[in-house]
Amino acid sequence: MKRRGLLLLAALALPGCIRAPEIVMVDRATALEEQASGSFEDVERRLARAGMSPTPVPLTPNQLEELGIQPTPLVENLGRTQADRVDELLRRHCVGEGRDGLLVDTRSRCQSGRLSADDAALVDRVNRARRQLWQWMRTVRPGVPEESLRRSWQQVHAQGVICGGWVESEDGTWGEKKC
Repeated sequence: MKRRGLLLLAALALPGCIRAPEIVMVDRATALEEQASGSFEDVERRLARAGMSPTPVPLTPNQLEELGIQPTPLVENLGRTQADRVDELLRRHCVGEGRDGLLVDTRSRCQSGRLSADDAALVDRVNRARRQLWQWMRTVRPGVPEESLRRSWQQVHAQGVICGGWVESEDGTWGEKKC
């Protein structure tokens, strides 16, 4: 029996029978571990480049309108005349037909959009043209007072104002033209 125990002990003590596994220590993470931990060098580089090159912030048409910028029309209006622009301003209540025959800036009542610098310049041109017309009418009919000529012109002109246009009544109140 002693022999058996010695043989067993000798068999167990032989060096190739039982061995501890080799342990390998790695100081770098694998590619999968880098991705899982959030290391995206390409994405980080693109993000850094995008941060260095500023781009415009897109605005909605309503935000542009609030800033006073007229949005670009979807269809180009090549055939749009100055009279068409004045009619649009009258319809939007940004400009009104005054009882004295001149266009009046009523931007505080403007329904959509705002009165741009181009629109204000257009109103000035139209008013200047009307005054020149009245001066010419006085030279044609020198015996008639200017106020009478202006009133008769304004009555005829009021009939051609666009429906829904902003007009001043005789008592000084503003309202839409009824058709």
